Amino acid sequence: MCGIVGLFLKDKSLEPQLGAMLSEMLVLLTDRGPDSAGIAIYGASQKDHGKLTIQSQQPARDFAGLEAELGKKIGASVTMLVKSTHAVLDVPRNKLEAARDAIAELRPDARVMGMGDTIEIYKEVGLPEKVAERFEVSKMSGTHGIGHTRMATESAVTTMGAHPFSTGPDQCLVHNGSLSNHNNVRRELKREGMTFETENDTEVAAAYLSHKISNGQDLGQALESSLSDLDGFFTFVVGTKNGFGVVRDPIACKPAVLAETDQYVAFGSEYRALAKLPGIDGAKVWEPEPSTVYFWEH
Repeated sequence: MCGIVGLFLKDKSLEPQLGAMLSEMLVLLTDRGPDSAGIAIYGASQKDHGKLTIQSQQPARDFAGLEAELGKKIGASVTMLVKSTHAVLDVPRNKLEAARDAIAELRPDARVMGMGDTIEIYKEVGLPEKVAERFEVSKMSGTHGIGHTRMATESAVTTMGAHPFSTGPDQCLVHNGSLSNHNNVRRELKREGMTFETENDTEVAAAYLSHKISNGQDLGQALESSLSDLDGFFTFVVGTKNGFGVVRDPIACKPAVLAETDQYVAFGSEYRALAKLPGIDGAKVWEPEPSTVYFWEH
């Protein structure tokens, strides 16, 4: 099962509504995956600054004093916005990697959800509506985002097992389906230096794409490569700093719908996720073809 949504805004006037629109789309697919949910939001970038989203099962303990400790450790000013079990750290862009390493040392029980110039990732166990309310997603603005509501079939119901998975700067991936060769791919990627937080096959897919991109492929080429290197049934929706892409396996048995207007491009596992979007009655609506890469970019 599982439900995927994605929304890429062409009309800048809609950017303040991105979180509200995306979370409503996700809630409409609750029965496709009621055990956990997550959303990646791409907001405005700040000159010379980047973001780290971290998660803790004990936020009162792990977030207390972290700004000052992290700032001292990396020798730079740090600000932090706490939202329930997550916190978004604003740090100088040239200190992002140092900050990630320092968090592992200063707060070993905290986990980095994602990092980059614009990305923020929020995911937790629970119904999509409750997860969206917990992080006040409806108040978030941005240029584009993707979301996922999960029905666990191949791993435990945990925060770290929820989607999206981020394995590269400003990159994230959500997945509906099941990969059959993910263990072999994981072993190959580990030999190439990639690390993994979970046993989830979706993290393997995300890491695969990040590895391809780090070795010179663009996202389109990496998605094309996935069609020959990854086995199983899958629909991937991938977020990047400037856009998002969609690809389905050659059999394409998992449901998927795309819609495009002058204001946005939207993706949903089912049409009902798109039914309340403005102007949907006049949108071009179609089922993405098997083994075909779709990508939109600002």
